[in-house]
Amino acid sequence: MSEAADQKPHILVVEDDESLADWMSDYLLDNGFDISISNRGDEAINLIKIDEPDIVILDVNLPEKSGFEVCRAARKFYSNPILMLTARGDESDEVAGIECGANDYLIKPVRPKALLARVHALLNNYNATEVVNAQVREFGCLKIDAESRSVYLEQELVDISSHEFNLLWLLTEQAGTVHSREDIVSQLRGIEYDGFNRSVDILISRLRKKLKDDSGKPTKIKTVWGKGYVFAPDAW
Repeated sequence: MSEAADQKPHILVVEDDESLADWMSDYLLDNGFDISISNRGDEAINLIKIDEPDIVILDVNLPEKSGFEVCRAARKFYSNPILMLTARGDESDEVAGIECGANDYLIKPVRPKALLARVHALLNNYNATEVVNAQVREFGCLKIDAESRSVYLEQELVDISSHEFNLLWLLTEQAGTVHSREDIVSQLRGIEYDGFNRSVDILISRLRKKLKDDSGKPTKIKTVWGKGYVFAPDAW
């Protein structure tokens, strides 16, 4: 985390419903966090850049710029967790949130304990990835550098997001072993897989595309139907 060990984690709450923003802020303050509030999308981007909060709680429907626009803009300079909020349970919202760089999704009305659990899970997972030992993994033409969190394919730097890197690192940690969706969601997001979450499938699809794996017949990151995904170490 960007904060010293003895300081409280800083959360930026971006929510245009002032009563909800105040309620979340008071609840999180009572649970040991420092809080900032923004009610507008354009303002939020500047605050994220200036304040560098440990986590952003970001509503989808905001004035000036939507939560998706804020998330997409912030990901150009901000690598800490982003938790998105929406009043809609539409799967397309979840897909859009993951694609623009959100780490997790929470549907309104916000339940206090669920909110706190997601915040703790995201912060714990981010802290774990921050202290990864310097290590390089190589599979043929693929090179993965944990210290710089960069990926090279055929000596070319791959434009890869933080979430995609975390997933690739997890898959290659036990290359050749099947990783279930339940295992991936648990390790990357710290929550239980509910059987409907598609974030893993979306990230796998994006990884395949960036790593030049045939999505129609993948040979590098394979799908094992009914079980999960496996990284093929000899396919590179």
